[in-house]
Amino acid sequence: MRSICAWVLALALFPLAAAAQEPGTVLKDDTLRAEPYADAKPVGNLKKGSAVTIVKRGSGWYQVKSGNTQGWVRMLSVRRGAAGQTNAAGEVGGVAAIATGRAGTGQIVSTTGVRGLSEQELKGAKFDEAQLKKAESFAVSGAEAKVFADRGALKARKFDYLPVPQQSAGGPQGGRR
Repeated sequence: MRSICAWVLALALFPLAAAAQEPGTVLKDDTLRAEPYADAKPVGNLKKGSAVTIVKRGSGWYQVKSGNTQGWVRMLSVRRGAAGQTNAAGEVGGVAAIATGRAGTGQIVSTTGVRGLSEQELKGAKFDEAQLKKAESFAVSGAEAKVFADRGALKARKFDYLPVPQQSAGGPQGGRR
């Protein structure tokens, strides 16, 4: 019952969150696009360090305003918050530590899919067998994959897998704690 109330509240507040705009800073030169796709029509360019207003998020992209131009840019090209007010390593570090178990090693790894989720949301995530089965239903056979690859003129590439890590006396982390 409590989770249903939480979902109803979240859905009621979603339009307010979606309408909220926030400042951002461009982290690297990038192309502003008409739609949130890498092959979408370019509508402008963003220069590293320029200020933007984040209008909306979707599928690893931000819709932003820059001057009189509005378009889509990859999430990883924009730091949320006004220039000088955020710490990108700090923003990503907490999520990366949760996702990779690498807290304190300096090996920060991030995934666009978890950007924007709070630590509480990640900690509160629950296993959902129905969603897992739904994801598994999207699997295709080897034959279907080959047909898809042939249509897209994709070529097979052989590569060596990474070697299995050696166990040391200190355990799987090589003695690091």
